[in-house]
Amino acid sequence: MLSINTNVASMAAVNAINKSNASLATSMERLATGNRINSSADDAAGKQIANRLQTQSDGDAVAQRNISDATAMLQTADGMFDEMNDVLGRMNDLSTQAANGTYSDDDLQAMQDEYDELGQQMSDMLQNTTYGGTNLFGTASGSNTGASGLFQSAVSFQVGAESSDTITVDISTQLGQLVDDLDQVSKSFSVDQASNTASGGTELTSSGGAHTAMDNIAAAQSDISKIQSSLGASINRLNDTAANLTNMKDNTDVAIGNIMDTDYATEASNMTKQQVLMQTGITMLKQANSTSSMVGSLLQ
Repeated sequence: MLSINTNVASMAAVNAINKSNASLATSMERLATGNRINSSADDAAGKQIANRLQTQSDGDAVAQRNISDATAMLQTADGMFDEMNDVLGRMNDLSTQAANGTYSDDDLQAMQDEYDELGQQMSDMLQNTTYGGTNLFGTASGSNTGASGLFQSAVSFQVGAESSDTITVDISTQLGQLVDDLDQVSKSFSVDQASNTASGGTELTSSGGAHTAMDNIAAAQSDISKIQSSLGASINRLNDTAANLTNMKDNTDVAIGNIMDTDYATEASNMTKQQVLMQTGITMLKQANSTSSMVGSLLQ
């Protein structure tokens, strides 16, 4: 039917052009931003899933930094115990030397003076070892009282994006036992821990005292070995957790990309298609509009 008031062909052409224009705009936006989903209207379910995955990926990234910080702190603690073990080794050398009955009282006192300094040095190491300004050991472990340290209680590390993803390191009992044994090793250690003042001992001034010191040093070194074993196991666990986090984050990012990223081959092809459809639609619209003008020829 020929009609002037209602041009069906023209209306159909306009609708087709509008659809092609909307699809073309979407393709151009995706190509420009690199994102397949630029608003919830593009894919509501996909965006919700991608947001959840992105939260997990971001949390994993923070957890990786947490693990690096935790590992560095544990390595700081482990390094301090390495140094303390070296000090105890020197104290054992002095004790072994003093236990020999070939030395005069003056000789033994000279050994005792060095022994006292080493005992005070171990106290200083416990009190002054810090990480990021936080004291790690303090002086409140064992029978002593004083400044608190981080490892005097359990320390929890957040190693994942979920609240339950934690690793706890607890060397507080072992640390307390070490301090108690170090009290027996050196009076200068014990006094310095309690009051931060120097005081000489008598551990090496007799053969019997030197033998007792050797036994006490062996007990303290055993305590350090146990603590370092715990720290080493925790460091290894953190390293394994970091490797697993890297794998999780990489695969989560791949999943996010599958949902959110633009497929450039597909969108470039779609853009070309919509451009052709628009050009064709505009041509057809011109033809449809010219149809109405033909009605006048019927009235001549």
